[in-house]
Formats: sequence, structure tokens, C-alpha cells
Amino acid sequence: MNEPTPAGWINARDLSLARRGTALGFLLLGYFFYAWSWNTTDVLRPYIKASLGLTLTQSGSVYTLQSIGAVVGAVIMSQVADKIGRRNALVISMFGYGAGLLAALAVHDYAGLVLQRIGLGFFMGSMFPIAVGIYSGLFAREVRGRVAGVVLGTYNLGVSALGFVSAAVFRAGMDWQVMFYAGAVPITLALFALLAIPDDRRLVPMDGLTGGQAVATSKLPVAELFKPAVRRQTLLLALMSGLNFFAYQAFTGWASTFLRERGVPDGAIGDVLGWQFVGSALGALCWGWFSDRFGRRAAALGFAISAVLIPTYLFAPLSAGQLQAVGFLYGAAISCSAIWGPWMSELYPPHLRATAASIFNWGRLISMTAPLITAPLAEHLGLAPVMSLGAAAFIVAGLVWRTLPETVLRR
Repeated sequence: MNEPTPAGWINARDLSLARRGTALGFLLLGYFFYAWSWNTTDVLRPYIKASLGLTLTQSGSVYTLQSIGAVVGAVIMSQVADKIGRRNALVISMFGYGAGLLAALAVHDYAGLVLQRIGLGFFMGSMFPIAVGIYSGLFAREVRGRVAGVVLGTYNLGVSALGFVSAAVFRAGMDWQVMFYAGAVPITLALFALLAIPDDRRLVPMDGLTGGQAVATSKLPVAELFKPAVRRQTLLLALMSGLNFFAYQAFTGWASTFLRERGVPDGAIGDVLGWQFVGSALGALCWGWFSDRFGRRAAALGFAISAVLIPTYLFAPLSAGQLQAVGFLYGAAISCSAIWGPWMSELYPPHLRATAASIFNWGRLISMTAPLITAPLAEHLGLAPVMSLGAAAFIVAGLVWRTLPETVLRR
């Protein structure tokens, strides 16, 4: 960590807080619209279903299709990012997912939906590992959890905004597809990343260099995650992530459909979902601080809380206002996974920051089966019993989390 800075390079420790803050601010803009784009598959699912005349299983498969693209994009683009620089890869990803969201306006049947969601997922799947790769190099380990909390908080604000805007759109009697035009923003912003974010190909990160490497030099960086010393760790991280995504999709993915079937008005549905993601935004900040102080593994407590709140939401006779309150608490609890990005990057060498963080999206290999499993079951058992599977998956994910290595000493 105390190695001299190579000639022509920049040391992250020499960058002013304002410079690093500017880079983070730009990253948050890209993350906000990434969140908006990703969650159109959940928030707008019942309306996509109705407009295209889809079955419940077909509408559930939208998430699976998007996840297929995200897994492929995470694996490919994270390695590209670790080789060509995370900043350069960010430009590609922002342009790609913006164009992918705008393409939804041209979808008129299920076949078109398949192509659009896979393509959109490819570029969105790379946003998480690229973002982690950028901010992990710019900020010290002691505050990285809080930075991750701000990033996930921004993600959840993006989803919350989508929920609130959808409610306003329906109240105003506007065409709900107007929300797809948000894709034009990241396209417009993409090239400004070259000005706002330092070139990480010649940046000494806060944790220093390993073997003088700022970027990966191997042909297949992902293979380094399966070396004997870390293979078990990598597989457990992927399993934990998969259980998290499965739980999220089994419950949150069907939330708008569940509320609509329960008779909650369309405008109120947007408010219920919006408050859930406001909770997630605030919870991310709290869990980030919590993990910086008590360790990354301590945040697994959030999954235990989530498992208690899910059956309350589904089976208790709650009013719309009470659903908003429980949803707010649930959103705050599940955002404990905010700290996974820096934690995963800390478990591997710095030149693998983006590739290591991509493990987060590998979990979608498991979660993409959620709609295909839950949709047929829901047709026979009803949505509420099937959505309860989310509680069980959160419990198992928390137990796996507790078995993995710690990277931050309790203070």
C-alpha cells in the first residue's frame, strides 16, 4: 500500500474529496437510471402483460429473460472492464441500457419482448460490477460500506421514483409507456463519464496495487476466481446471491400483481411500492454504516428481519397505509445486501474488482427460475403462499453469509 506511485499514474489518495465526489456523483446518475430501467419489469409487469395479451407465466418470464442477459453481461462486461478500464466500460454500459429501454417502445408482441429484455439485461448486468470497480478504487475500506449504501440508496430512489411516477401517470390518464423515454438520459450522459471519472487504468487504488497491476492482464480474469484457494468462497458467494435474488423475485417481483388482485387501486399500488424503495434507500445508508463499524457479515441480520415481515405483508389484514409501512420496513431490511459489492471486491485482488463484484449477478442464474417456478404454482395455490417462499430463501441466504470470510474488523 505504501509503494511509490508509478510515473504517469495517479494515486487515489492524492485526489481531492471534491474530485472523488464528482466521480461518485456521476456514477450515481448512471445508477439511478439503471435502477429505473431494470425495475420496469416488475413495476410495469401487469401493464406489459395486459398490453401484449400475455399469460401469467409469460409475464413472469420477462424477469427471466432480463436475467439471462444480465448474467451474460455481468460475466463478459466485468472482465472487459477489468481489462480496458472500468470508466471506459461504463460508457458502453450506459449507452447500451439506455438504448435497450427505448427499444421497449417498439415492442408489439412476445417475441419482440424476448429480444428487448435480453438485450437490455446484458448492459444492465454490467452496471453493478463496473460501479463497484470504480468506487472501490476511489474510497478507503473504512468508508466503503457507506459509499455502497449511498449507491444502493440511489438505486432504490430510482425504483421509488418509478413507482411514484407510475402512480402519477395513471392518475393523469397518460400512456404508461411514456416511462420508457427515460432511456434517452443515460445515452446523453454516457460520454461525460470520460470527464467526470478518473482513468482507472493508471490509478493506484486506495488499497494499493497487487503486483503493480491496476487492470487484469490474464486472458480470462474470471478463471482467477476459481483458483483452489478461493473456489469454495466463490461458489458460496454465488449461491448466497442467488438465494437473495430468488427471494426478492418471489416476493417483490409479484408485489404489484398481488396488490392489484387484492383490489388496491392502480394509483395506490405505485405509492405502496414507492415507499418500499424509499425504505430501501434509507436502509442502505444504515447498513453501510453498520457494516463499516461491525463487519460485513453482521449485516446478515437484515435477512432475518425480512423473513418476519414477508408473511405479515401477505397474510395480515392491512390497509393501504399499513401496507406502505410494512413495505417500507421490508425495503429497509433487504437493503443489507448493499455492502456486498465492496465486500466481494475486498475478498479478491484489486485488479479483479469488477470481475469479483460480478458474482453478485451470477446469482441471477438461480433467481431467473423464480418466475418460472412461482407463476405455475401461483395459478394453483394463489400468489400469497407462493410469495412466502421469499422468507425461506432469505433465511438460508443469511446462514450462508455468516459462513464466509470477514474483511472489516469490528470497531
